[in-house]
Amino acid sequence: MARAQKVSYFAMQIPNRAGEAGRILAGLAKAGVNLLAFTGFPSGNRSQVDFIPANPTTFLAVARGMKLRVRGKKTGFLVRGSDQRGAIAKVMLKLARAKINVTAVDAVCAGAGRFGAILWVKQKDVNRAARSLGA
Repeated sequence: MARAQKVSYFAMQIPNRAGEAGRILAGLAKAGVNLLAFTGFPSGNRSQVDFIPANPTTFLAVARGMKLRVRGKKTGFLVRGSDQRGAIAKVMLKLARAKINVTAVDAVCAGAGRFGAILWVKQKDVNRAARSLGA
């Protein structure tokens, strides 16, 4: 069974060059920021990185101190559960039945019989998605 929770996430654009994400992540870790999830992908000639911090207030304070240009807080979902065939399909079907389009999703087997996923819906659909997912 999967459990979903609403989470705050922050996105930013960074140069698309080797080591840039690692430098930022190391700085956040050194300053005590705990990330629940992180993802990045190319966006034109740059990269977009998304951070899902355990404590958004701490994250923002540290990001400001590091002079990171993160965009304002948005809401996404963190899903965790037992790894089984079709685990993420069940989550996606709940949203489909509610006629909610998922704009992006990253899912992974986490080992030890667990899986995790982060997913995003349009901000206007967050409350309906939360109800559908029991978040």
